[in-house]
Order: sequence, then structure tokens, then C-alpha cells
Amino acid sequence: FCLENTDPRMRGRGIQLLSQVLLQCYSLLQEKEVLHLVLFYESRLQDNHLVIPSVLQGLRALSMCDVLSPGLAVSVLKAIFQEVHVQSLLQLDRHTVYSIITNFMSTREEELKGLGANFTFGFIQVMDGEKDPRNLLVAFQIVHDLIAKDYALGPFVEELFEVTSCYFPVDFTPPPNDPHGIQREDLILSLRAVLASTTQFAEFLLPLLIEKLDSELQSAKLDSLQTLTACCAIYGQKELQEFLPSLWSSLRREVFQTASEKIETECLAALRALSACLSRSVLSSDSEDLLDSFLSSILQDCRHHLCEPDMKLVWPSAKLLQAAASASLRTYHRISHSVLPLLLEQYTKHTQSSQRRTILEMLLGFLELQQKWAHVEEDESPLLSHQAPVCSVVFSALLDPSVQLQLVGIKALTVLGSLQGFLSSSNLELVVDHLIRLALHEEDAQSSEAAMEAAGSLAPTYPKVFSGHMVPRLEEELQSGRAGKGESCHKRHSLQQRCLQALAAVSTHCSIMKETVPILLQHLQKVQKGTEAKNTQDVIAVCQSLHRVALQCQQDAEGCWYFHQTVVPCLLAMAVQAAMPESTHTLPGKALLEEEVLAAMIPVISAATTHLSPELAAQSVSHVVPLFLDGDVSFLPQNSFPCSFQPFGDGEHLEAQRRLVALLMAFVCSLPRDVAIPQQEWLLRELLALSCSCNCPFTATTAAKCFAGLVNKHPAGQQLDEILQLAVNRMEPSLAEGPCRTQALTLLLWVRPVL
Repeated sequence: FCLENTDPRMRGRGIQLLSQVLLQCYSLLQEKEVLHLVLFYESRLQDNHLVIPSVLQGLRALSMCDVLSPGLAVSVLKAIFQEVHVQSLLQLDRHTVYSIITNFMSTREEELKGLGANFTFGFIQVMDGEKDPRNLLVAFQIVHDLIAKDYALGPFVEELFEVTSCYFPVDFTPPPNDPHGIQREDLILSLRAVLASTTQFAEFLLPLLIEKLDSELQSAKLDSLQTLTACCAIYGQKELQEFLPSLWSSLRREVFQTASEKIETECLAALRALSACLSRSVLSSDSEDLLDSFLSSILQDCRHHLCEPDMKLVWPSAKLLQAAASASLRTYHRISHSVLPLLLEQYTKHTQSSQRRTILEMLLGFLELQQKWAHVEEDESPLLSHQAPVCSVVFSALLDPSVQLQLVGIKALTVLGSLQGFLSSSNLELVVDHLIRLALHEEDAQSSEAAMEAAGSLAPTYPKVFSGHMVPRLEEELQSGRAGKGESCHKRHSLQQRCLQALAAVSTHCSIMKETVPILLQHLQKVQKGTEAKNTQDVIAVCQSLHRVALQCQQDAEGCWYFHQTVVPCLLAMAVQAAMPESTHTLPGKALLEEEVLAAMIPVISAATTHLSPELAAQSVSHVVPLFLDGDVSFLPQNSFPCSFQPFGDGEHLEAQRRLVALLMAFVCSLPRDVAIPQQEWLLRELLALSCSCNCPFTATTAAKCFAGLVNKHPAGQQLDEILQLAVNRMEPSLAEGPCRTQALTLLLWVRPVL
């Protein structure tokens, strides 16, 4: 009755009800039913405007039917294109039209393509004038699919471009508390995907981008630059040819004049993309080499700025040249052949350290680009042809009194060293000499640290050079520093500290580490015997160096195991020796028993253990745990001790030995979770007793940490429940009152997460 009512409102209600039903059950419809419904709804598109929204909802439901007969999708869209003025509808109804088109494009692609360019033209009419961001996101996706899925655009390429590009650059600010969550960036990226999806838009888009680049609006500049970069991924020489001079002019102007770092960054990215695009273009025998002429323009406009006395436009010019050079091996060769000799010449001409630093930083940029192409085999790189002057410039920077110039020189040295075959054997020895001098004797700490980092960076590439030249020199300097007396004692002590740091820094290759670790351990054995405060700091310094070595070798299985089985037993042996009763008449005086020294040894043992394989960790734990429970010292080097090792024994004379539980904690708490601990229940009981009864806060705390670490790794079950109950029974009386309340509280703090 409602569907045939003469009142359009009543008809609208009837169609609305039918459409709501269809939206719920469209998947259950038969093919003939769908056919009749489509014909009915198509006829209703000519009805009163009040009815149209409900008609569109019904067509949306039918567009999702799998049993839609061939030809019906085309019929529906033709009817919509012909009968409905979409942009006069409300936002929701316009969105419904876009949904119908989207549904058909995903399920009836071949049918729609049969419409040819008429489908494109029909959609252009639908979209033209759209303003709502919710609808625009869908519309942009439809345009993108039209292009990506190769629908016929026919003579409507420019119209399709205009109907989308009118939104460029996007000017949209979401209202406060926007429930739809659409951001300006969503629209920008969606529109950019359309504009940069086809070369057919190039002749219209590139002039638009140049126009917006020349505007005063920062956001428009950024959007244009990012869109240009995106376009270069699909453009070729043909699309760019006409516009290259204008594009280069705009990019150059922005880099020379802008105060915005972001604009500069995007300009350089766009220039890199343009150069890469031209590098990819395949040339025919009679075509002009646009890349060569483009790079010639860049060199012509930038190269002379590198020679200006005031150096005002040096950096902008260098950045432009480096951006172009980074695009491809060909662009790198073309730019470098022209610029490298000039930079080397300018470095020699200028005498001020600040000017030389600027020039060397520019040179460094080109050296780093050579790194990028180092994997490509080439007959003659621009850098190799200037090997001698480049090395001369870098070495002179290392000798300059200016720390800032030295730092740039060290960076350049690291890059040169990374270029396989660039440095001769004599140059390599000179490199090592410079690094040793800077690391040990340069007053400024920055240069010293940078030289050590450089040594660590280059050592894996040249392990024999660093083993043969640097390590022996460092060992020699370390021994001379230890022997220093009198007025120069402070300077020699400082030299000794730097030697330790340098030995650690250079230990980035397994073969080098096998030479430096014994040197560090030998030094530790000598310095730990003193009783002065200085000896404590010396021991800590060695531990810090050992820790650095441990961290550096963690990812190398061979190096990690060598370090563990060499360093851990040695540290334990020295600590056990120091804890023997006749050695500890003045407990705080023994350097290895000081809390701060033990605290420095903990991360060494921990780092040496964390990355062991389960098999090797099990091998190690079978020695370390019996050492603490049974006093089995057989695996320790120099294991002839005057009395037994009983860290869990009673009596004041064993107080020093109990402190070494800190080292046990470092070891067992760093083991892989799946490694079984021998005699674990006994060990837990001993740790529990020690943590609750020891008068030394340091020992009690480390025992509590060790207990908690083992409990945390213990598999769930009856044994764990019994251990935890034992801990609770031990803590409860002490928590109320008594001399061990602090120890009980500490244990509770560490065990609480497990309880």
C-alpha cells in the first residue's frame, strides 16, 4: 500500500522499510528476486526527491548481493549517473552513492570496465563539488582504484585531475571533539596517493606543484614537495623534461632562503628523488641525456659558492650537491668528480680551523656517500683517484689543535677505514698511530673518546693491524703508567685510565679480545693488592673496561664463551683469595672486598653470562655453584688457598667470604631460565638463612636478591610452595621485632612479587 501511495512521504516510508529489511537480509535473496528489486529501485530514482535517500539505501543493499545478474551493476550506475544530482543530497546520502560505486568496483570490475570512459565521466559528475571530508576519503580511494586498476579514462584525464586537484593543498582543520576522527593528514595522504598514481596527470600536476612551491604558505610548500617526491617514483624523463628548470629553480631558492629546517629537508628529498628518477630513465640513441644537463645546472649554480671567501652559501650548496649525488652511482660520480678536487683545494687554501672544519664536514658528506656505493664494483671511483690528498687532509685535521676539527677528522677517518682497499698498509699504521695519540694523550676528553670509538669501529675490519700495532702500544703505556712516581704521578694515573678504556674500546673483534682480556686481568691482579683508596678506583676502572668488553662480545658465541671462561673464574679466584682469613685483618682495606668494587664486578659477571648458550651455561654452573656450597675451588686458576672457602658458614672470620655471595648472585640470576641449578634446594635454604641473619646489610641484601632471582626462575609446583612457605615462616617472626627486622623487610621486598 505504502509503495503505491500518492503521497511521496508515505511512499518514502514504504521504500525506507523495504530498504531496511534488505540491508538485514540481502545475502538470502535469490537471483530473480534481486533482478525484480533492482528494476523497481531503478524506476524509483525518478521519483520525488523525498524518496531518493531510501531508494539509495536499497540499492546499497542490492550492490552487496552475490547473485546480482550480469549487467545489473552497469544498469544501476547508469541510472544513478543519469537520474540523481548527487551533490544536492545530504552528506549521508552522498556517502551511500560512493558506497554503491565502491561495492560494484570490488565485485563487478570487468562489467564496469565495459562502460569505458563513460564510467569515469559519470563518477566525475558524482564527485564534482564534494566538500565533506568523510566522503572525500572514499571518493579519493575510488579515483585511486580507477587509475590503479586500469579503468579507461579516455578524454577525461584532465577533468578527473581537476575534480581531485581542486582540494590541493588540503586545507582542513578537524572540529573540536570530532567524533569521526578524520585528521588533515588522512586527507593529505589520500589525495597524494591519487595525484601521484599516474603519469597521465604529470602535465597538469607539475605546474600546480611549482605554483604552490612559490607560494608563501609553508604547509602548501611542504605538501607540494612531498607530492613531488612521491611522483618521482613513477615518472620518467618524458614527464619531467619540460618542468626541470622551474623545479630546480624553486628547490634551489627554498634551500638558499628558507629558515625552516623541515622545508629544507623536503627540498633535498625532492631533489634526490628527481635525480634518481632521471637516473632510471632508459635513453634511446637519439634522446637528450636530461640527467647530465640537470646535474650540470646544479653544479653551475652551486659549485662556485664553495669557493666564496665569506662561505655564506657553502652549506646550502653542499647539501644540494650531496642530495643530488646520493641519488645513484652515476650522479655520485658526476658530482664527486667535479666537487672533490675543489673541496680539497679549498681546505688547503683556508688556514682557519673553523673554515677547515666546514670544508672537511662537506668532504665527509661525500665520503659517506662513497660508503653507500661501496658494494658496487667499479673500475675507478672519484675517491680513489684522490686517495693521497684525501688522506693528507684527514691526517692534518687530526693534528690540528682545534678539538672540533679533530672530531670531524676522526669521523672522516672512520669512513675512510670502512672503504675496503682505500687505505694502504702504511696509511693504516699511521691511522693507528693517530688514534693512539688522540686516545691517550689528547687533553680534550671528547677527542679521546671519539678516537677510542673509531678504533672500536675499525678494529673488526683490520684485526691484524690493531692486534699488531695498537694492543702492544696500549699494554706498554699501561705498564709505564703503573710505574709512574713523583710529580707526574697524576698524569700517569690518567694515562693508565685511558689505556684501560682504549683496550676495552678496541676489543670489538674476537682475536683482539683474546689479547686484551689477559692484559686487563693481569693489570687487575697487580692493582688489587694495594690498600690505598686509589687502588679501589683502579680496580673499579678495570672492571668497567671488562664490562665494556663483555657487552661488545655478547653477540659472538665464540668470543662470549672465551670471555666467560677466562674472566669469571679469574675474578672469582681473586675474590676468594682476598677473602681468606689471614688476608683480611683490615677488611675494608682489601680492594676486592669493598662494596663498590664488588658492585663493579657484578655487571661484568652478569654480562659474561647472560648470552651463553644453555649447554655452555650448564657447564659453567656445574662449577660455580659447588664453589659456594662445597668450597670446590678446583676450577679456579691459582687454586691453592690457605684454608677452605665457606661463604655460608658461621663465624665472624667468614664475614669476608660471605660478601662474595654478591658474585654468586650476579652469576645465577643471569643464567638462561631453562638452565638447571645443581643442588638448588640446598642453595635456596642457605641464601634464605644468610639473608635473614647476616649483620652486614650488603651481604644480606645480595643474598635476598639471589634468593628472589632463583625463586622467580623456579618452576611452579610443590617444591616452590614449600620454599615460599619456608621463607614466610622465616620472615614473620623477624618482621614484628628483633635485631633482624631490617633483613626480613629487605627479603620481603625482593620476594613479594613472587608471593
